[in-house]
Amino acid sequence: MQQLTGLDASFLALETANTTGHVGGLAVLDPRDAPKPLTLARLTDVLAERIPLVPVLRRKLLNVPFGLDQPYWTDDPYFDIEYHVRELALPRPGSDAQLTEQVSRLHARPLDRTRPLWEIYLITGLAHRRAAVYTKIHHAAIDGASGAELLTVLLDLTPAGRELPPVRPWHPERPPSWPELAVKAAFRLAWRPVQTVRITNELVKILPTLTPVMSTVVGGMLGLNRGDGEVIATVPVRTPATPFNKPITPHRRFAFRSVDLATVKMVKNAFGVSVNDVVMAMCAGALRRWLADREALPSQSLIAMIPVSVRDPRAPSGALGNKVSAMLAALPTNVTEPGLRLEIVHQATKIAKAQQAAIPQGLVDQISDFAPPALVARAARVVFATGVLHRLPPFNLTISNVPGPNVPAYLCGAKMIAHYPISVVTDGQGLNITLVGYLGQLHFGLVACRELVPDIDVLAGYLVDELALLVEAAEKRATEA
Repeated sequence: MQQLTGLDASFLALETANTTGHVGGLAVLDPRDAPKPLTLARLTDVLAERIPLVPVLRRKLLNVPFGLDQPYWTDDPYFDIEYHVRELALPRPGSDAQLTEQVSRLHARPLDRTRPLWEIYLITGLAHRRAAVYTKIHHAAIDGASGAELLTVLLDLTPAGRELPPVRPWHPERPPSWPELAVKAAFRLAWRPVQTVRITNELVKILPTLTPVMSTVVGGMLGLNRGDGEVIATVPVRTPATPFNKPITPHRRFAFRSVDLATVKMVKNAFGVSVNDVVMAMCAGALRRWLADREALPSQSLIAMIPVSVRDPRAPSGALGNKVSAMLAALPTNVTEPGLRLEIVHQATKIAKAQQAAIPQGLVDQISDFAPPALVARAARVVFATGVLHRLPPFNLTISNVPGPNVPAYLCGAKMIAHYPISVVTDGQGLNITLVGYLGQLHFGLVACRELVPDIDVLAGYLVDELALLVEAAEKRATEA
């Protein structure tokens, strides 16, 4: 039995009638050279072999009485893998539009809280004899980094697979009784005064490092006077309004695109920035176009929230859960020139990283663990009911870059061609852009509220266009040097 951290449990409190707390991924596969046909039975057998390596996949939630403490992951004595592994087929030859439509609908459905919080779908009928596997698992169980680790358990490095430890008979542990849980909760409550002192001391130490910089001017640092605005703050005073910073519905749209990593690195090298800076500049340009198409482009730059993994590299393999912090950075959608946008992004992310680094790694966990789940759930209901998140959103959207394998990977013997992540949207942040690096490409997965961003595929296409403009800017810079 393993207890959720406060951060893990916060993704449970996040869920409402319109918001789900799971994340997903779409793996596009080429099964033509697989040793065995890729069928539902084959996928089920392979997963059954791997599940002992990821115990959370056959554990369900056990709530503490009256929400006095964080829930636990406990073995599901009625675990049924056939419930979790499913199949659907597109009419041949299935197009990308048909695939994204089906994934949008699957991703919109909440997971059953009475069972282990994951599902996996084999999708057949794609063009070129391809198939796809869509997975979803609750964010309470994994973050981006641990999700990538989970992939390494499910995937192989050769079509033939690999040797696995012998499967031992599984005997689910007996869940504790309510009195036992109440005693554990009482001990944790008795520790609260000590936690209060510790958290207060940590906050006092870091406050002086967080107060400056919020109004630092990137344009002034760079000496930029090119007609795009004389002052560009690292983080605007208030998040500007956009069409996707509104209340969301239960419905979703999904789109994907892939770009060449070598091309991104060429731009990176020309400007002396990072790959993530180029990604952020691509997103800024794509959002600028999309907002301008709707006559909704704010005069201020948008604010992006960038998740940052704080997972200890020495942590044992298979340690899932959430070990993540976040930083806020300006996304200069109000700047016309692509090269200038990239320079501003680079400076803004440098400042955001410095602010984020000043926060001790364990502080977020300590704060999130401090409040009992019943209090957190009630606070969440108040926040959603009052509409604070869409009236005063702390940021416009999330942009997340998740590492992926750099070698060919196989699922059930079928080569994985691409893997597109699918994340979470909430009230006030109805758009999310997440990407994974794999086999020399960056694979973007965009998810949004269906009503707020109905043409999300157009936005995805703009990402590719913006990379082309950055390549032109990099070539121009090289000739001028």
